[in-house]
Amino acid sequence: MTGRDIGRVPHRYVLPFRASPEVLCSLRRAVRAELRPWGLAGSADRAELVVTELATNVVKHVGAGSAATLVLELQAARIRVEIHDTSCKVPVLAEAGFASESGRGLHLLAAMARDWGSIVTVSGKAVWCELPLMSDGVCARIQRAYAVLSEYRELAGSAVVPLISHPQAQGEAATSLIADLLHWLTAQGSDPDDILDRAQQIYETELDSAA
Repeated sequence: MTGRDIGRVPHRYVLPFRASPEVLCSLRRAVRAELRPWGLAGSADRAELVVTELATNVVKHVGAGSAATLVLELQAARIRVEIHDTSCKVPVLAEAGFASESGRGLHLLAAMARDWGSIVTVSGKAVWCELPLMSDGVCARIQRAYAVLSEYRELAGSAVVPLISHPQAQGEAATSLIADLLHWLTAQGSDPDDILDRAQQIYETELDSAA
C-alpha cells in the first residue's frame, strides 16, 4: 500500500488498498503516520478506530479482496475520513440491540463523529465522517505551525532541519526555528525571555480552555 497526495493539497492523503482483515493493521499505522506530521497525533486514536470500522464494513458487506480507498483530509477544525468501495449499497443506521452481532460499527461512528454519511460515486460509494479536533483557535495554531515548519525546512536546508515526519525530528525543527526567532528578537532589541514567558502563558491558557 502506498499513499499519495492529490493536487498538492497540503493536508490530503489518499491510500488505495484491498479490503481484508489482514490489512487493518497497516491502515491504522498509515493513519497514525500521516496525522503525526500534520500535528494531529492526539487525534490518531479516534481516526484509527473509525478507519478500522469502515474498512471492516467493506470486508463484511462488499467482500474480502475488494478494491477500496482511504481518504484523509484536514478541513478547518475537523478531520474528514472517507472509505470508498465498489458497492452502490449505502449503509443504514439500524437499531442495534444488546445481542446484535452487527450494526454496532455505525453506531460507534455516529457517536464519535461530528457528522457522517454516505454518497454514491461513479464506481460505487463513499462512507465518510468528520471527527472534531480541538477548538478552532488551537487547531489553526497547529496548522500554521505545520506550514511554517515545512517552509522553514526549505529555507534552512535539509542538512539543518530534518524531515518533520517523526516526533524527534519535529522537536529538532521546532527548536531550530525557536533559536532563530530568539536571535531575531535580540537583534530587534526585544527581551527573548519576556517573549518566551508570554508565549508560555498564552499556550497554557489555551490548553486549559481546550481541556
